[in-house]
Amino acid sequence: MSGELDQPQAGPSHAGPDRRNPERNRAAVPGGVIRRANAQGPRSWIQKVLEQIMDSPLQWVTPSEVVPVAVLAVQRYLLEDEPRDTIPKPPLYCYDVTISDGVYQEKCYLDPSLNFLVYKNILKVGIEMKIFRVSCLYNERRLGQGILCMDNVHCGETLETISLETPFRNSAHEEIPERPLRGGKSHYLALWNNEDPYGDIWLTNKQPEEHNFNNTKIISLSHLEMTWNNRRNFPALLVRILHKSRLRYYGKPDKNMIEPYQTFLEVADSSGTVSVIMWNALCPEWYKSLQVGLVLLLQDYSVKKSYPLRLRPLPVDPQIKLISTMEVCLNLRDPPTNIIIIPERQVKPEWRLPKLSHRFITRSELDDMPEKQICDIIGILVFVGRVQRSKKKENCEDFWSHRWIHIADGTSEQPFVVELFSTSQPEIFENICPMTYFMCTQLKVVRNDTQVPKLLYLTTTNESHVFITGHRSQLCANDIKVKNFIHWIKTKTDSGEMKNSVIGGYYPYPPVPETFSKYRSSVKVESLLTAISEVRKEIEDLQYREQKRIAIQGIITVIKYIPHSSATESASASETLRNGNRPSTSQTAERESPSQEIDGKQHQENGLMSSQCSQTTYTSLSPTKKKRIVQGQYTKLVPLPQPETSAQTKGNKPDMPSIFQRPESTRTSMHGKARKTISHRWESQLWREKKFGLVEHLHYSCVYPESIPRKFTLEHKDFLIQQYNSQPAKYIPPKERPPKLNDFKSARSLGHFEVTILGLNHEIAVDVAFLPMYCPEDIRTSQIDTLLTCMNYSCVYPQEGSGNERVPGPRAIAGDIIKAVTELDRMHVVCILDICNLGNNKVEVYLHKIYSPDNIY
Repeated sequence: MSGELDQPQAGPSHAGPDRRNPERNRAAVPGGVIRRANAQGPRSWIQKVLEQIMDSPLQWVTPSEVVPVAVLAVQRYLLEDEPRDTIPKPPLYCYDVTISDGVYQEKCYLDPSLNFLVYKNILKVGIEMKIFRVSCLYNERRLGQGILCMDNVHCGETLETISLETPFRNSAHEEIPERPLRGGKSHYLALWNNEDPYGDIWLTNKQPEEHNFNNTKIISLSHLEMTWNNRRNFPALLVRILHKSRLRYYGKPDKNMIEPYQTFLEVADSSGTVSVIMWNALCPEWYKSLQVGLVLLLQDYSVKKSYPLRLRPLPVDPQIKLISTMEVCLNLRDPPTNIIIIPERQVKPEWRLPKLSHRFITRSELDDMPEKQICDIIGILVFVGRVQRSKKKENCEDFWSHRWIHIADGTSEQPFVVELFSTSQPEIFENICPMTYFMCTQLKVVRNDTQVPKLLYLTTTNESHVFITGHRSQLCANDIKVKNFIHWIKTKTDSGEMKNSVIGGYYPYPPVPETFSKYRSSVKVESLLTAISEVRKEIEDLQYREQKRIAIQGIITVIKYIPHSSATESASASETLRNGNRPSTSQTAERESPSQEIDGKQHQENGLMSSQCSQTTYTSLSPTKKKRIVQGQYTKLVPLPQPETSAQTKGNKPDMPSIFQRPESTRTSMHGKARKTISHRWESQLWREKKFGLVEHLHYSCVYPESIPRKFTLEHKDFLIQQYNSQPAKYIPPKERPPKLNDFKSARSLGHFEVTILGLNHEIAVDVAFLPMYCPEDIRTSQIDTLLTCMNYSCVYPQEGSGNERVPGPRAIAGDIIKAVTELDRMHVVCILDICNLGNNKVEVYLHKIYSPDNIY
C-alpha cells in the first residue's frame, strides 16, 4: 500500500461537448432502426416476439414460446408527466431493463406495476428471466419509434456467466450518451440514490489551461458584494475552491428540466468567501472536474440574494470575511457561464488567494472534541460495513446510501467510528475495503456522554470529501498529523490491524440509551411504539438494503442459543432461502439452495434443524413439486394464479393449516429430540400455554451469510467488495469462478440466539435473531452488544485481566445470557428491533435492546 492519497482518476467519458443527439429518421416499426438476424445463425427470440406484436391488433402478445433471457442492466430515471396529466403526481421513477437472448440485446421498459421487483432487488442484473406478456409502446414525440414493454415476468436464478458480445437489435440503444426509452430526460440516475453521478453524461476531461490576463478585468468578492445591485455586467472572479458539496437532484415529474442538478462551491479570494451555485447541465459537464483547491476564473455569471437558511461550512481561515448577502450562480445559459481552471504554476503570490487549511485530529483527541465540531481524519480502514439505505422522508421514493466504517490511526486502541454517507464519489464509496489508507474531510462529531453506553462517532456532512489509497492528493502532504500517521504505518512491527480486518455483516450501531425514556427523546418518529400486529407490514414495506429501527412491546418467552458451527451451517443452507413471512406480492424462483421453505409454518424446536429458515428439504421433493416451487410470475395488474404449493411460500395465512394442529405424537417426538440436542435453550411456561392458540406467528430469526462479518483477505478483495456493495445497475462478468461467501472465516465466534417475543395480548408472536459481538482474539475489547446492559450482567463485558486468566468460552457466555433472560419471565418489556431487507425476499429482524420495566422510565 502506498502512503499517498490522491484524487480519483475516472476513466475517459464517451460524451462529447454536444450531448444533445439529433433524432434519427427511423423506420416505422417497433424498435426503429433494427438489425436482422443472420439466416444461417440461431433465430432471435426477441425478433420473433416483435414480429408477433406487429401481427397482433392488440399491441400486446403472450409469446407462443417463452425462452429464458439474461438481464444485463436495470436503469432508473424520472418520467415527467404526460401532456394529458393535469394533477402533478409524486415522483415516479421508471426502469429500463436490458435483456439478451443470446443473439440480440434489447432495452425494454418495465411496467411500473412491476417496479416492486426492483425495489426488493428480485429483478436484478445477472439473473435468468422469463417474459410471459409483452406489449408495444410508441413514443408519439419521436418518429416511428416503438419500445417493448414487459408486463408479466418471472425472475429466476443467478447465472454463472453471461456473454456481453451480443449486439443490440435496435441501433438506437447503442447511442452515446445513453438515453432512457421514455420521456424527454437525457440521462439515467444512479440505481439506489440520487446523489451519485451515473452514466456517460458526466465528463471528466476538463483540464487546467493557461490564460492571458492582460485584457481580463477582475473584481474582488468584497467589491462585488457592495456593487452587484447596481451592475448589469459583472467583471471576472478569480477564486480558489475551498469546499464542494455533494450533488443535489431536484427533478420532479411536473418540472420539464433536462438535467435538474445543483451543487454548491465555497470559493474565496483575498477579500472574502462566497457561495457559488452550479445549476443543471453545467453539473454533468463540470462537477467531476472541479476539485477542492483548484483556482478558477469565472466569467459571465449571475448574482442573486443569498438564501438565508442554508447552513454553510466554516471558513478555512477565520480571518477571511464570510459574505452571506449574495450568491454567485453558474448556468449553461442566461448567461452562459465561462469557467477556466487556472494551472497552479500560473497562480501569482500577489493574488493572495487563501491556502487550504485542514482540521486533522487523531483518535486520541476525539474523546475531548465537543458535539458538532467539524474535523478531518486520516487512518487505515479496519472495518467496512455493508451498504445500507434509509428513506429521506416517510412515504417517499428517495433514499440515502451509507455504511459504517472503522479507521485506526495508531494513537488509540479504539478506532474512529464513521457513518459514511455517499459523497457523490461512487468510484470511492463502492470500492473502499479494509487495509486501505483513508482520508475524509468535513466530518461532524456526534456524541452523548449522558447515555450508557456513551455515544461517540463521526458522520459525513454535505461538504465531506473522501480520498483512499491510490488517489494522489498533495492537499495535506505536509500536515504533521498526516506525516505521523504515515510514519506509524511504516514503522509498525505487528500487523494486528491488517490481520483482524473485517468486512460486511449486520452492524448494530448506533447503540440505544440505557432507558426507554432517553431513547424516546432521541428519536424523531411520528409513532414511537409499533404494535406487534404492524410488524409484518413494517417489514414488507422495506426496500432493498433498507434498515429501520422500531420499538415493540411484548414478553420474552423463548430464547435458544445457536453455536457458531450450527449458525454457519444454517446460514449456508439458507443463503438463498426466503423467510416464511416475506411480502405476499413477491413470488420468485428459488433454485440456488439445497433446501426450501414451502409451508411458511413454525418449525418445531428441533436442535438438528438449528436456526434454519426451511422446513422441508428441496431434495426430498418430487420433480413436479420442485418445478412448482420455483415458479413465480409477475403480472401487470395482479399476480397470476399460482399452483397451490407455490402459493404456500407466501407465509402463514389464517385459512392455511397451522403447525399448531399437528398430531401430538409428532410434537412430542420432535420435542424429545430437541431436549437431547439443545442444552442452551429456555422456554417459559406462558409460551407452553399460549403457543398453540396464536393467531399469527412471524418467523424472522434467520441469519443469512451476508449478515455475518467476514475476515478480510486481499486475495478475494473484489469478490468481498461486491458482496457488501449495492447491486450494480449493469452486469459485470466475473473474472473467475467466484467463491462462496461461507468459504470466508466469520469474524464472530459466539454464534447467535433465536428469541421469541409474545405480544401483550397473547395473539401474535415474532421470532427474531440476536447477534452478540464477541471476538476471542481480543477479549479485552470484545462486547456482547447492548442487549442486556440494563440487566447489569458484567459477564457480558469481560473484564481486563492478565494473560493467565481463563477467558469464558462462547457457551459459558451464552448460558449467562440465557440465565439473565429467564429473569424477565412474564415481564412486559420494550424491545428495540432492527429490521433489514437484504433483497431477493431475504428479510432479517435483529433484537438490539430489551428494556425491562425498571429501565423504561
